[in-house]
Amino acid sequence: MVESTGHNPEAWAQAERAGHGQVAMPPPENPNGAGPAAPSDPAPQPQPPPAKSKGKKKDEKKDDDLSEEDLALKEQLELYVVRAQDSDPGVQKLALESMRQEIRSATSSMTSVPKPLKFLRSHYGTLKSYFETMPESDLKKYMADILSVLALTMSAEGERESLKYRLLGSEGDIGSWGHEYVRNLAGEIAQEFQKRQDDDMPIDALMELVQQIVSFHMKHNAEPEAVDLLMEVEDLDFLVEHVDSTNYKRTCLYLTSSSRYLPAPDDMLALDIAYTIYMKFEDLASALRIALLLDNKSMQYVKQVYTATDDLLLKKQFSYIIARHGLAMEIDDEITADDNDKEVLQEIVNNTKLSEGYLTLARDIEVMEPKSPEDIYKVHLIDGRGASSSLDSARQNLAATFVNAFVNAGFGQDKLMTALSDSSSSGASGNWLFKNKEHGKASAAASLGMILLWDTDSGLAQLDKYLHSNDSHVVAGALLGIGIVTCGVKNDCDPALAILMEYISKDDPNIRIGAILGLGIAYAGSQKEELKTYLSTVLGDSQSTLEVLIFSAIALGLVFVGSCNEEIAQSIILALMERSEAELAEPIIRLLPVALGLLYLGKQESVEATAEVSKTFDEKIRKYCDVTLMSLAYAGTGNVLKVQKLLGICSQHLEKGETHQGPAVLGIALIAMAEELGAEMAVRSLERLLQYGEQNIRRAVPLALGILCISNPKVNVMDTLSRLSHDADADVSMAAIISLGLIGAGTNNARIAGMLRNLSSYYYKEAAHLFCVRIAQGFVHLGKGLLTLSPYHSDRFLLSPMALGGLVTVLHACLDMKSTILGKYHYILYIIVLAMQPRMLLTVDEDLKPLPVPVRVGQAVDVVGQAGRPKTITGFQTHSTPVLLAAGERAELATEKYIPLSSVLEGFVILKKNPEYHDD
Repeated sequence: MVESTGHNPEAWAQAERAGHGQVAMPPPENPNGAGPAAPSDPAPQPQPPPAKSKGKKKDEKKDDDLSEEDLALKEQLELYVVRAQDSDPGVQKLALESMRQEIRSATSSMTSVPKPLKFLRSHYGTLKSYFETMPESDLKKYMADILSVLALTMSAEGERESLKYRLLGSEGDIGSWGHEYVRNLAGEIAQEFQKRQDDDMPIDALMELVQQIVSFHMKHNAEPEAVDLLMEVEDLDFLVEHVDSTNYKRTCLYLTSSSRYLPAPDDMLALDIAYTIYMKFEDLASALRIALLLDNKSMQYVKQVYTATDDLLLKKQFSYIIARHGLAMEIDDEITADDNDKEVLQEIVNNTKLSEGYLTLARDIEVMEPKSPEDIYKVHLIDGRGASSSLDSARQNLAATFVNAFVNAGFGQDKLMTALSDSSSSGASGNWLFKNKEHGKASAAASLGMILLWDTDSGLAQLDKYLHSNDSHVVAGALLGIGIVTCGVKNDCDPALAILMEYISKDDPNIRIGAILGLGIAYAGSQKEELKTYLSTVLGDSQSTLEVLIFSAIALGLVFVGSCNEEIAQSIILALMERSEAELAEPIIRLLPVALGLLYLGKQESVEATAEVSKTFDEKIRKYCDVTLMSLAYAGTGNVLKVQKLLGICSQHLEKGETHQGPAVLGIALIAMAEELGAEMAVRSLERLLQYGEQNIRRAVPLALGILCISNPKVNVMDTLSRLSHDADADVSMAAIISLGLIGAGTNNARIAGMLRNLSSYYYKEAAHLFCVRIAQGFVHLGKGLLTLSPYHSDRFLLSPMALGGLVTVLHACLDMKSTILGKYHYILYIIVLAMQPRMLLTVDEDLKPLPVPVRVGQAVDVVGQAGRPKTITGFQTHSTPVLLAAGERAELATEKYIPLSSVLEGFVILKKNPEYHDD
């Protein structure tokens, strides 16, 4: 064999360079007289008898099927294989060159196995064994490159030969061998990486290759593949240097969407990288959304986003996003030094503009006219029995109170509580109040707070007169009403705190509950320290009645939702441990574990220490507490393992008196609501539970369906609930009726409204059922169809913990309706105000005044990882803002004239003029 060192190295280098340029250079000398075979020359060269290859016999049969061109190509390639094993490096070099070129020109597009790879299949073994005998040289590397490509179709499964030869081959451009080759390599790297990690082998060579592959993918619009590879080799940080302004959005979209399916802590890491990339390209509004999702670092990241820009308009837009999310935040000197700016931003964060924006929407859609409960019941459409029930019963009136409050929520006027009160001071509002009995008056007074929702000034003024009443129920209701009015709207001078604190230590338990629950609703999520001290004293006070104790725990849970606050957890645990047997048998006790769970809402592992303690409780409540804690801690995380665990709990057949399966069913829905796929699968699992589960499971299934599709009336769920609303078991049918209201909440859905009207005549003799039907009717027409109860916002990307906390509390109360909502604790229903948000898009100009512009509203389309620039909405209609957005809808501007300051058009969006726009 001729040593390659005898040859002129210059000529080699030249040939090597030429190889990249895809032109074969004749080698310095050619001892076999045959001329160099150029790949483009179809006529086969006269050839020396080829080495007998293994597949010769078989091949002859096949040759008959090939066309002339293919035959020529096949013979030519066989010639190259022989030449590649020649003793003269020059000949070898040329043969490899030509082979390489044939393969390259064929692998550029991969629809079927390229012909050169097909014909070389039989020679793969020959070349492999020859490769082993070659001395170390550039030629050997060249051969390795070719073997690496051949291994693409020929190596055995799991051998990772393509990667093996790639690492032995020459450095350089891998992309020129085609996409499929690069993708195959990436797959092999992932396996090899795992193996090397397990065996503690060095991975540097692999990482160099990874870098090449990632930069290739990023240049060729294959961002998802680059991200996948980096996730496999646990080096996502590397992504940041490879994204550019053209592909950062698609990369981040893929990162954020895949984070929902990643196990912890990878999910947080993916989001972190996305945040870094958004910050790098100054897409600050998107960075802020991720900052709000990363709750462990939320505050410091939010600060970073604010300080990354000097643009006051952008800061205002951030403040709107934060207000919608419900994050309690102080605007400090770091964020802006100017006092006026600080005040403006704090006002937006405090949500003081919400009422005004909501009423702008209502005027635009022309629904300002107050509605009475009769307008909602539409009795004249029901034929037959039940149409004429003119009974003025206390329960009917109580139902009407709620319907009236839900329907006119936030409009500031109605026909029962606010009407005509100016003509005489004790006018109609007084009359309606006293059409309710005892604790009914509390809900009636509180309903005024709901009607004046978010409008703190006139709300506090109108509720004030009830605080001086002699009837303790009225006072209690007014206090709760004060909490409701200020729900989600913060105020620097904290009027609610000042008023409610006076009443918190009164003797009358009703008044105390009103004040305590009012505080819980008014300051949900604010984590106010003063409230911790006051309410914890009530919790620890042995004189407090059981109800006062439970409501102060719930209030603490709401105020410190998702805070993992150890002290509060301790005091709630103590309160639970000190209860007597009799007290543990009370149905309302089930809200204590819920209060404890609220502290850990969505915080996953943080709950484990508390869950351990809960195993020491009285066995009556131990399991209930355990399941509730787990289901709340993983709410909105989509954690499949926990869903399986809860399904396991539901599959047990228990003796009577066990109640912990109810929360398990709700837990499945709470965990699975995180993303669409999980939600659909959960709906199917819940159908199974209906067929095979015990009664206490069946009672919870409708509520679970209600939270899964909240404010999103899906037809299959609607039909299931409609079927269950006629169930033989009273609890199941009542839960189904309430859930019909929940899935249609704020949608004015005609089909659900029709179902509920029919149910009202079907159950005209059943007071309890009729009450549920009325509540559901109130939900469906929530805010005359302008509000939603969905805790998700920003394109279902962010979950508001306060909203979820409110919903969870109400649903757990509904697990035993007879003793809570149908008993004397019907005011628990008002806690749902925490989840009520206008489902609007309101565009404002730079002075924050409403600015009508055309927008397209349509069904949102999932475009993650799709090629090109696919449309993000389908079936759209063009409207002028302000507009309503239904579940699963998305809006985009239909004009080039303005640029929105937020990429997600929802809630308040500031538009600034587009400097490049010119009127034609």
